[in-house]
Amino acid sequence: MKFLSDRALDRLRDGAEIPDLAGTPYRLLERVARGGMGVVYTAEDEKLQRRVALKILDVPGRESDLAKRLLREARVLARLEHPGIVPVHDVGTLADGRVFYAMKFVEGLRLDRYIASVNSIPDRLRLFLRICDAVGFAHAHGVLHRDLKPANVMVGPFGEVLVMDWGLAKILREGMLRSGQEVDPEATIFESLKSPVAAGGVTGISEVTEHGTVMGTPGYMSPEQARGDVQQIDARSDIFSLGALLRFLLTGKPGQISAAASPRIEKSLAAICAKATTAAAAERYPAVQELALDVSRYLDGLAVAAHRESIIEKTVRFYRRYRFFILLIAAYLVMRVLILLFMHR
Repeated sequence: MKFLSDRALDRLRDGAEIPDLAGTPYRLLERVARGGMGVVYTAEDEKLQRRVALKILDVPGRESDLAKRLLREARVLARLEHPGIVPVHDVGTLADGRVFYAMKFVEGLRLDRYIASVNSIPDRLRLFLRICDAVGFAHAHGVLHRDLKPANVMVGPFGEVLVMDWGLAKILREGMLRSGQEVDPEATIFESLKSPVAAGGVTGISEVTEHGTVMGTPGYMSPEQARGDVQQIDARSDIFSLGALLRFLLTGKPGQISAAASPRIEKSLAAICAKATTAAAAERYPAVQELALDVSRYLDGLAVAAHRESIIEKTVRFYRRYRFFILLIAAYLVMRVLILLFMHR
């Protein structure tokens, strides 16, 4: 008796999962990625003759929790019309009952891969400000992301920055819907800390609104998210994630910046990260705009609100900001002295 190899099984599984797009304006091209709720494919919109990305649920049925969650994600994205957030073009159900939505096809690299080619700290900070702009826009429209991390940010070939994967988003003013099981092999956690462990050792999955539910990614989620304290999650939870993301851009890791961090991080930037990621939510920046303002002030050579400078630090910062004029004046004074000395000979 012959057994199929793992590769053959994978091919059979992929073949069985290929969606039937009959009755839709889309022609399937290729599979791009697998997520917690389904598979993302590229397809051609034959009506508009453009490439789109299709996110298709793994299981059929519009009434399942996963289907509701996918539809909810599509509606969240549809209400956030911003250059830094992927627009949704269409939503519907395939002939086999699987729910899907079509969105802009994003070309580019994930942030964690893209920054390998960005050595300048100011350039990395400018990327961060564009992420803050998209997240701040979402907050202004009552939506929290709750899973901000480098893998959920894409940078396009022309430098466009897009915040992706709003599947864990929380709508502040409308309550939350039930959600299904998260089986993403990536690091995102979506499980209940308080659920009993089943016989097979698998932790149970609970409702999004249940106290004790953990939603986010270790290293990037706030303490209140790690505790599953849903009632305490607000804009400052995303600010914690942004602070961890800023640390990643500066050091390659989301954790605390040590004295041996490489490259060496200035005290002002370390203080911004520390304020954004402090354990007490009340001590963080109250809004994304204020975090972004501190980073902008650093880029402009100004003092940041998160760090109280010493006299020496103020002097160094003043010199850096006006170095050209200081050196020009110094050169002028040196020349004047040399001319006076020459004339008195």
